[in-house]
Amino acid sequence: MSEMPRPQDASYKMLINGKFVDASNGATRKSYCPANGEFLASFPDATKEDVDAAVKAAWAAFDSWKKVSVTEKQAILTKIADVIDANKETLAMIESLDNGKPIRETMTVDIPLSSDHFRYFAGVIRGEEGQASIIDDTAQGLFGNNLSIILREPIGVVGQIIPWNFPFAMAAWKIAPVLAAGDCTVIKPSSTTSLSLLHLAKLIAPLLPPGVVNVITGRGSTTGQFMLDHPDFRKLAFTGSTEVGYSVADAAAKKLIPSTLELGGKSANIFFPDCNWAKAIEGVHLGILFNQGQVCCAGSRVFVHEDIYDKFVAELVASFKKVNVNVPWENTTQMGSQVDEGQLQKILSYVEIGKQEGAKVAVGGARATGNGLEKGAFMQPTLLVDVNNKMRVAQEEIFGPVAVVIKFKTEEEVIALANDSEYGLGGAVWTQDINRAFRVARGIETGRVWVNQYNDLPAHTPFGGYKKSGIGRETHKVILDHYTQMKNIFINFEEKAIGLY
Repeated sequence: MSEMPRPQDASYKMLINGKFVDASNGATRKSYCPANGEFLASFPDATKEDVDAAVKAAWAAFDSWKKVSVTEKQAILTKIADVIDANKETLAMIESLDNGKPIRETMTVDIPLSSDHFRYFAGVIRGEEGQASIIDDTAQGLFGNNLSIILREPIGVVGQIIPWNFPFAMAAWKIAPVLAAGDCTVIKPSSTTSLSLLHLAKLIAPLLPPGVVNVITGRGSTTGQFMLDHPDFRKLAFTGSTEVGYSVADAAAKKLIPSTLELGGKSANIFFPDCNWAKAIEGVHLGILFNQGQVCCAGSRVFVHEDIYDKFVAELVASFKKVNVNVPWENTTQMGSQVDEGQLQKILSYVEIGKQEGAKVAVGGARATGNGLEKGAFMQPTLLVDVNNKMRVAQEEIFGPVAVVIKFKTEEEVIALANDSEYGLGGAVWTQDINRAFRVARGIETGRVWVNQYNDLPAHTPFGGYKKSGIGRETHKVILDHYTQMKNIFINFEEKAIGLY
């Protein structure tokens, strides 16, 4: 095991009103690398007063930011993308050290896709137009000729909370559209993985008017709750567990403000006999081993047709054994560490639950050790077989590199099995038959269905869930509807009074 690179900064501050500040009471938290337990950096543990200050700063900035022209906003969004690209190596390493995901993922996925989100929304807003239509109701003897103008206006100050599994990418998913819409934000990362967003704040603060973006840090139970309780947000946006999503939705409902929620999943990865074999085997890896399986849309339920089941599982077992589990900063690492020891223990407990339910561990099922990995929270790539869809391991989100493999016979059966879940976020179909692919994709109750691929999450493709997987869609211009309000200006051109009175 090579020596861990050190992050640039040993301490960070929050961004409030364009200034980098400590918590008002001086409290801090510490971040540790989950791959070896080594200290990375400290950061503020925000108080209620800090949240208040951030919200006030955002509202003060909103008065002018909402009037900024589309071309000016486009230029700022593009500059943010340029800054991210120019600092890609630094941001990628911070993300890998803080989260545990391999550097090859952060360099090729997390950071470049994040900068592209800013470029996408910079372009989208130049093409956004209002609507105008002539409303002529003279035939009904009413108000005559009218012009109806429909405009979208910024909603105001938004509270945004992002999770620990994709801290940098989720920040981009939230900040890019909020700026594009003309809103201001108070955004909070997970206290487990705060460093990459705090580093981004340092890079982009000079590009933005003070108060437009405010980054606060701290525990979800305190700082996060202060945000949910705050009366002055006009919208809440949350990515995380369905359990916490209930609390966010409830907080928004009590304030009569909208919320968008991207929550949990238990997605179906479906393989038919005519699948492209090499791509299909890789597709299981992409579905459950990417980011150590800590992906809301992970392909955690692997449905394999009975005609290929034995051969497919045997090849999966062999390929899972070859996965290079190692420290995240090594370029050859294919799977890094879980986000922390607590998450690893949760994953291991689900393996035991599966065994108690009658499932068998075909490969993996234990902590990964050796070559110094015992210092970190490493899990072996794991497949559970002899699983039926009613088992807890097939219904509950494990959030780790553990897939359950379920045999099916017919197209109709696998659609029913895929839909037998309280979630509906992602899923995939692997077949060379385009008609079958389309039928199954239409039949699955889920917000995203990949065909012959998995976990590709580019901008311009709406992402979000059915059922308990959430409300709203991100990574597409449709999210701008959630960050704006519709205004109708209705102009009457008649010269005479109606004559009703």
